[in-house]
Amino acid sequence: MSKYKIDPLWPEGLNTYSLKSRKSKVSHKDFARRFSPEDSFKDFIEDLPDLLAGRDFKRLVHLIKEARKKNKPIIFSMGAHLIKVGLNPLVIDLMETGWISALAMNGAGIIHDFEIAFAGRTSEEVKTQIRDGSFGMAEETGEALNSAINLGSKEDLGMGESVGKMIYHSGFPYKEISLLSSAYKLNIPVTVHVGLGTDIIHFHPNVSGKAIGKTSLHDFFLFCSLIERLEGGGIYMNIGSAVVLPEVFLKALSYVRNRGRKLNHFYTAVFDFNTLYRPLQNVIGRPFEEGKGEGFYFIGHHEIMIPLLAAAIKSIS
Repeated sequence: MSKYKIDPLWPEGLNTYSLKSRKSKVSHKDFARRFSPEDSFKDFIEDLPDLLAGRDFKRLVHLIKEARKKNKPIIFSMGAHLIKVGLNPLVIDLMETGWISALAMNGAGIIHDFEIAFAGRTSEEVKTQIRDGSFGMAEETGEALNSAINLGSKEDLGMGESVGKMIYHSGFPYKEISLLSSAYKLNIPVTVHVGLGTDIIHFHPNVSGKAIGKTSLHDFFLFCSLIERLEGGGIYMNIGSAVVLPEVFLKALSYVRNRGRKLNHFYTAVFDFNTLYRPLQNVIGRPFEEGKGEGFYFIGHHEIMIPLLAAAIKSIS
């Protein structure tokens, strides 16, 4: 006999019910279906489980299709890593086929895009080159981009249009795989959102803080105009930007609403390597009132997730 003065709380008298009467979150109807070699890629997407990210992914693809049908913006807001993992051809294809109506990027985006257009390669070994101070010192990158920004400032253009115009009119051998040049050719707005001192071109001799500030601020207000048009089912995707673009998006949203614009019915999505605070809060959580709009968060490598998204979108067209 136990010497404890308290007895176990045995289950006699417990109230139970039939499993058949219980509401359950998972049903066999939601399970994945087998994929066969004869199936199409559309079949593959539809056969994903209707659970968690599988359900969300299919819903996002459907919402993108609906946004295009309604002629609502599909804004592709991206970090520069997408360029560094070789996704330019897929993004350009989505622009050419009407699945992306605007691009937003940070300052690193124009650097890597320029270097791909100019030399067909980009991304230096920072750990090695930072030791002797050669990191960021590629002459052509600083010279060409700052010159384009300085000229664009004089022409009252934004930074995205300034750089896109320069690459488009250049003789660069790889400009056909430049996002900025392709967007300029297609008349698709590109906005570039810069933090002074964050990009290598900011310490090259022909840099102008005035021109950078003017052209990037121009792009912020152009971005606000794009965000204003999301109402009614537009799509905003934040792909691979952990800080700058989620912050820009939140400020643009407040700015547009402050001007009296109703902006509740739209959809957002984040694609990134893991769950990050600002994308989760600023893109998924904070923008929506209870029961209005919807945000989705997908975790995975860009070089896998974005081709998957692009193929899924095109398979339903």
